[in-house]
Amino acid sequence: MATALYRRYRPESFADVIGQSHVTEPLMTALRTNRVNHAYLFSGPRGCGKTTSARILARCLNCAEGPTDTPCGVCPSCVELSRDGGGSLDVVEIDAASHNGVDDARDLRERAVFAPARDRYKIFILDEAHMVTPQGFNALLKLVEEPPEHVKFIFATTEPEKVIGTIRSRTHHYPFRLIPPAQMLEYCESLCAQEKISVEPGVLALVVRAGGGSARDTLSLLDQLIAGSENDAVTYERAVSLLGYTHSALLDEAVDALAAADPAAAFDAVDRVIHTGQDPRRFVEDLLERLRDLILVAATGANATAVLRGIPADELERMQAQATNFGSAELSRAADVVNSSLTEMTGATSPRLHLELMIARLLVRAGGAPAVGSAAAAPVAAPVAKPAVAAPSAPPAPSGTSTPAIAPVEKVHAPVVPAIPAPAPAAEVEAPQVVVPTGPVGTRELLEAWPSVLDLIQKKSRAAWLVVVSAQVRSLEDDVLTLVFSNEADAASFRPQKGVPGGVHEILRQAIVDTLGVRVAFKVSSDTTATAPIDRLTPTGSVPAPAASPNAPREFATPAPAEEEPPLPQEPPVNLEEEPPLPEAPSDDGWDVVAIPGGDTPAVLMVEEVVAEVVVETPADVPVQPVKQLTPEQAAVEDARYGEAVVRELLDAKFIAEEVTAPTPIVTPEV
Repeated sequence: MATALYRRYRPESFADVIGQSHVTEPLMTALRTNRVNHAYLFSGPRGCGKTTSARILARCLNCAEGPTDTPCGVCPSCVELSRDGGGSLDVVEIDAASHNGVDDARDLRERAVFAPARDRYKIFILDEAHMVTPQGFNALLKLVEEPPEHVKFIFATTEPEKVIGTIRSRTHHYPFRLIPPAQMLEYCESLCAQEKISVEPGVLALVVRAGGGSARDTLSLLDQLIAGSENDAVTYERAVSLLGYTHSALLDEAVDALAAADPAAAFDAVDRVIHTGQDPRRFVEDLLERLRDLILVAATGANATAVLRGIPADELERMQAQATNFGSAELSRAADVVNSSLTEMTGATSPRLHLELMIARLLVRAGGAPAVGSAAAAPVAAPVAKPAVAAPSAPPAPSGTSTPAIAPVEKVHAPVVPAIPAPAPAAEVEAPQVVVPTGPVGTRELLEAWPSVLDLIQKKSRAAWLVVVSAQVRSLEDDVLTLVFSNEADAASFRPQKGVPGGVHEILRQAIVDTLGVRVAFKVSSDTTATAPIDRLTPTGSVPAPAASPNAPREFATPAPAEEEPPLPQEPPVNLEEEPPLPEAPSDDGWDVVAIPGGDTPAVLMVEEVVAEVVVETPADVPVQPVKQLTPEQAAVEDARYGEAVVRELLDAKFIAEEVTAPTPIVTPEV
């Protein structure tokens, strides 16, 4: 009966241990300088040499020529602790998985009291030390902390975090690592040469990959392949079928089909994977591994052999051609798609479906046709400009009258007609410029920018503007904006609706972000005594600031100067007494056409609704100017001047004479 390969080639000295130089070299230095600690903790993945290194350390300590970093191999202690030895009485190996209680710890303490039977030290090797219970560790704590001079402890575990901290702090901790593939490949080649076993190209690369960096697992798989092969020759077909990996020919077929954007060949490869009984997830893993190799080949070029060891020369040439056909950018995108699909296939009930969908996405990303044939997409037609709609002309005047013609709507200047424009399309709205304040944004800064915020909301949504314009800004503190609405209906329209995404509050929040660059939260309430800070009929830039009482003088913001426009043609004087009523004009968006008497030139005034007198709340940090109190007679004169200023601004009329009369009511004819 043959001995397992990993047992026949177990290292007997630190020089024979591969891939753990960061552990073996410090230990050999400590042995040479006689600075050996009383307790050690070896941790790391399975099969990486923890228990083997513990036995080698025991041989070095109890060697007749020691302590030494290289055992002699001929003394009784070295012979008994060799790979073919039966063990030593002074080196006790304990399986902590079955000896993990308080009673086992007490027994170990009693045995540690006695001196070694023959050798220099009594060494206790506790394998799988993480299985010891906290009570068992606590029972060993005093012994591990202050052992007798002739006692040494070596703990080996795959989970060092489960060893209690009081034990770890009293040991020298050496973490073992997985063996690099290059070193493991060279080691397997040397073992096959010693065993006189011939292996086909690519076999050892699959064995090393399946071993995952564990020396014991890798040697076990190699031993299995050798045992199942005839004439001491391991074939690639046997290795692929036994280890479950995808054959390189099938991978080449799938990669070539994806590179050429050939759906038929790609899905034929998928069908072969399913019908041969191979795991679809394993195929995806192998495909991702191949794409990784192709990325390395594309990046390194002729130096790929130094990076990808164990790959046959002919296969490496095919991979170079595949990398050229794919391209570096497409290889990276394909690897991302495969990696995402591999994650989605975890626990999937239909892995074949995920595999086929992955192939379809790879074909689309590769620029090929989708799995299901479809006609080529028609080119996108250029947007057709809508024909301009001519403005309706004014109806002709009745014969025999001298009624002047009413100017068309498109010729009415902006200062004359305070019409609210319809919301512009998203593509035509200019990007707002964010006003970066010099300091923190508070109530004062928001009030100064509030007209710009309303103007931006008006461009985006007229309905939202009608709600927000009725709000009064109370304060902005810690990015919380307090708004008070004049009625509960507007407040309810502003609040977010359950189950309805977006809303007026989101439009206002985005407008503030676009204007001031800050994102605010809202605190909303309603007050019937509060009024909107801005008249809905007043265009942005000429906002009146009414007084708090009817006797206080009214103050007006100076309107922005309008651009100079060519003068309108002079109309003949009109006899107002014989002037017939204005013809009815079509109504647009609910606007009414009314006649305003007392001007030189008749005009069209669009009125949506009359808003109550506005009360603007002055923030606490803004200085309040003293208000001059007027008598009722003076207030009446000021009201007349206020009406005169409005008429001048809206009608662009000339001042002829001043006559104080009772205000003439505005009559709205039915349209």
